[in-house]
Amino acid sequence: MALLTIGAFARAARLTPKALRHYDESGLLRPAAVDAETGYRFYDQSQVSHARLIGRLREIGMPLAEIATVCALPPTAAADAVAGFWQRVSADAVARARLTSDLVRHLSGGDTSMHFTYAAATDIGHVRATNEDRAYAGTDMVAVADGSGGNAADVAIEALTGASPATLPAALEAAHRALHEPSVTTLTALLRDGSRLAVVHVGDTRAYLLRDGILTRLTQDHTWVQSQVDQGTMSPAEAAAHPQRALLSRALGYGEGVEADIALRTVRPGDRYLLCSDGLYTVVPALADTLAASADPQVVVDRLVAAALAAGAPDNVACAAYFSNA
Repeated sequence: MALLTIGAFARAARLTPKALRHYDESGLLRPAAVDAETGYRFYDQSQVSHARLIGRLREIGMPLAEIATVCALPPTAAADAVAGFWQRVSADAVARARLTSDLVRHLSGGDTSMHFTYAAATDIGHVRATNEDRAYAGTDMVAVADGSGGNAADVAIEALTGASPATLPAALEAAHRALHEPSVTTLTALLRDGSRLAVVHVGDTRAYLLRDGILTRLTQDHTWVQSQVDQGTMSPAEAAAHPQRALLSRALGYGEGVEADIALRTVRPGDRYLLCSDGLYTVVPALADTLAASADPQVVVDRLVAAALAAGAPDNVACAAYFSNA
């Protein structure tokens, strides 16, 4: 059977040529043949059903990396994976609806005051000769930093002390200018502004939220392996086990300018936030259980550090907890 041109195949698959080129570049759907001189793509008729499946998965908002995993599964397992994805999307929609309601109440002056409790803890672990992790907890800020060389983590946290959401960019820039390679650091922090929190993040320290019994990760790792996952060339499981999983793509003190993720979140009574370094989350999987087990943040961080030590603690450990109460 003759091969289809990219235009004819796009019409048969109900996709656009641009989408087909994107799926080719991401490794999701390779053409059956490519003209050596022109680079023009040709497809086989048997690829139509696969292309349509990719298109339908994209329509429901599934990321390319997850689509690659689903397409490699048998039909029944693929159906279960799609159902699981939609459950996560639905839960996120419910959470966003609640955040919207909270924001409307806040803007209309109906917001209730909240009391926050907090705690922080660090440990050198069982292998490292020095502890370059830092954790800070206070009334209006909690932060965790994982430094590399010198006092980089201290510099980062000190730069944010006294900052507000409005002055965050300037504080981060000051910390970035104060550091020089190889003295760099990751940083994840929460800064309180009334009933809102500014989440600032650089590197692979993380922030989590436990709300209504559901643990949500609020930050995206700035690492080389995470970039490969985003591009669909590596699975999350492969990234977690990769020997270069700690190779950072962003850090304070690295590069010409600081690139930080900053977001505002509305807090609800009962929210429990956890900030931690990779020395904790890579060896302690049951974060939600420990977060939910006690209303005392000091008890929580102490138990988390103890769990990391019991798991071998091959790296420094740092964590900070921030609990909201009506």
